[in-house]
Amino acid sequence: MHPTIIQGGMGVGVSSWQLARSVAEQGQLGVVSGTAVAVTLARRLADGDEGGHLRRALAHFPVPAIARRVAERYLDRSWGAGSERFLTVARPTIEPSRSFEELTVVANFVEVFLAKHGSGGLVGINYLEKVQLPTLPSLYGAMLADVDYVLMGAGVPARIPAVIDQLAEHEDVTLPVTVSDDERGNRVEVAFSPTRFLDGEEPPPVRRPRFLAIVSSSTLATYLARNASGSPDGFVVEAPTAGGHNAPPRGKLQLDEAGEPVYGPRDRIDAGAIAELGLPFWLAGGYATPEMLGVAKAQGAVGVQVGTAFALCEESGIAPGLKRQILDQVLDGRATVRTDAGASPTGFPFKVADVSGTLSDQQVADDRPRRCDLGYLRDPYRRPDGKVGYRCSAEPVDDFVGKGGGHEDTEGSRCLCNGLVATIGLGQVRRSGYQEPALITAGDDLLEIGRYLDAGARSYTARDVIAHLLGEHHVREVARPATPVGG
Repeated sequence: MHPTIIQGGMGVGVSSWQLARSVAEQGQLGVVSGTAVAVTLARRLADGDEGGHLRRALAHFPVPAIARRVAERYLDRSWGAGSERFLTVARPTIEPSRSFEELTVVANFVEVFLAKHGSGGLVGINYLEKVQLPTLPSLYGAMLADVDYVLMGAGVPARIPAVIDQLAEHEDVTLPVTVSDDERGNRVEVAFSPTRFLDGEEPPPVRRPRFLAIVSSSTLATYLARNASGSPDGFVVEAPTAGGHNAPPRGKLQLDEAGEPVYGPRDRIDAGAIAELGLPFWLAGGYATPEMLGVAKAQGAVGVQVGTAFALCEESGIAPGLKRQILDQVLDGRATVRTDAGASPTGFPFKVADVSGTLSDQQVADDRPRRCDLGYLRDPYRRPDGKVGYRCSAEPVDDFVGKGGGHEDTEGSRCLCNGLVATIGLGQVRRSGYQEPALITAGDDLLEIGRYLDAGARSYTARDVIAHLLGEHHVREVARPATPVGG
């Protein structure tokens, strides 16, 4: 039995374990974000682990010695004298250190465990295909916590079904990595060995989760369904109105007068063609109303994925003060959302909500010292000496260009890693006192958040969102008419 509603896996920690747990308790699929959870776990431990939740999860990790090392390395280690607020966490690389692997596996385990343990419901984890380097240990950590679904977008996750099959048997796995500027086309892979990681401990039982590929076209869905490495178990089909990363328009990129990508008839989703593949699918991007849930089901979908509505509910990971600021802007009619073609170092269009004091403000972005110290969106490239290096269009311009990157790629590029971590209240404070600003991503539905609020209210819960979607209570605002997918 599949869930009707999938809560989207948003940002870095916006889809928190608290949010996913709440959704799972309502009988729907709660999803935690798997992006950069090594950083968020380390920083939450450094801040003292308020409530002891992280230590509770660590106590259930199947290899106590590994969990103990992670706790000892980071617990109560913030605000060192004369230093930055948080200790530096190693950046992802093709050949990661043992400590990075341990932190990554444990962090994914902790996030899933806290969302799932005792909830009685289904929990998934969301990854970006573009963030390839930590994928293998991340998957293994989530599977050790008995994750029910794995979701992955922002790329072509063709190898993931086979990798999940292997990890379920504790087999050694590899994953090809895209390396730029490699004229000889040398194959580069990341590798992960569960048996080596467990360091002689007996492998615990692991259940294979279902895998949902996040796609934006029937063409990609068809390719993945017929893939020799194994088919996904289903699809989440996202329209460009969804938050976060969007698929680029098909064909030559054109921008409108506001500088946003222009999507045309070729970008319309053919839900009928996807239904013919015979796999379950959910529609996403503008489906957060009972009416649109009905439209999705009429086109053969099991249900819908909803992100933005959950992003601003009480249980989400967005820092409380920032959440109130965004809600106030929405309710006062001052909120805007735009699709920025150049903000993300991935090269994918990225939805940005304009919120004062955040990286959407051009002056705030210009004033931010360029620095790449988290490195999840770094692009591996082949250096002249034949070795693999790493670069990011949001790092210092001279550094990026010196590594062979194009100067034009740096224009408008934002540090998503630091910005998204700051959004959940874990931003770095530099030795100079400079505090990393937040970056808010949201779908076009941000402007309709008022539908979940009773008159005079300034907050709502995940349960309110689900009740609204299932038509279980009266809402203050009437949903906008919408055009069916492919219509």
